[in-house]
Amino acid sequence: MIYTLTISPAIDYVMHLNKMTAGATNRSGSEEYYFGGKGINVSVMLKNLGIESVALGFVAGFTGRALEEGLAEQGVRTDFVHLNKGITRINVKIKSDLETEINGQGAIPEIKDFDALADRLEKLESGDMLVISGSIPRGLPGDTYDRLLTVASDKEVMAVVDTSGELLLSTLKHQPFLIKPNIDELKELFGDSIEPLEGAQKLHAAGARNVIVSLGGKGAMLLSEDGEAHYCGVPSGKVLNTVGSGDSMVAGFLAGYTETGDYQKALELGGAAGSATAFTPGLAARETIDRCLSEIVNQ
Repeated sequence: MIYTLTISPAIDYVMHLNKMTAGATNRSGSEEYYFGGKGINVSVMLKNLGIESVALGFVAGFTGRALEEGLAEQGVRTDFVHLNKGITRINVKIKSDLETEINGQGAIPEIKDFDALADRLEKLESGDMLVISGSIPRGLPGDTYDRLLTVASDKEVMAVVDTSGELLLSTLKHQPFLIKPNIDELKELFGDSIEPLEGAQKLHAAGARNVIVSLGGKGAMLLSEDGEAHYCGVPSGKVLNTVGSGDSMVAGFLAGYTETGDYQKALELGGAAGSATAFTPGLAARETIDRCLSEIVNQ
């Protein structure tokens, strides 16, 4: 089973305006909302690709209930820790002449809530996968990921880590099955002159078993645990939204690897899922992913 962990999930409320005027009452032309958070995105995309998962994390208040119920309607299984105070955060994204985002803080877990989350991980079994995504929010200790990954390692769970900077480096001692930095994050770690393969090799040597480097419009590369470098290009399409694209790539790779055990095929499905979401207002449907995959495979 694949488990995804989102420490601070959200409801993304997107408002479209022709023009926004500061200091005045503005009215939207249309709105939509999405259930967000990096791990949530992975679980939804896995469901779209026909792979079951369980979404873990913290929810609170009426927005937390809405998120939980909305995921259930999409067929996504959840096992959230319910907080006693606050609400699951709402992120307001204004699409207008100037795009503006206001990200909510949301409910802050207490240590006892973190302990309850750690108890959830005790249910995992050898061979399961645990996807940990994003940063550590205020209110939780800086060694949160270390503690969670220690539990996963002790139970021989395959960890997938999608974060950046020093936090990413701190997880490598646990030898995660997969990490997915993009080229900009590689440069932040190793300097502007770093090449994708060189950066992946450094992360591989530090403990990561498989390293995907997202190259934006140039596709992606994978340094697999057998030392082989794999590459995939990008399909044609108009980029509408990059939110969730990286999470979709992770989901696509895991789906491809689960189904085939083939690193190249997994990378290609990951690239197709990431691109398909970039071409879609929300997370991509299977038919869009399949179209992108066909184009990537035939390049």
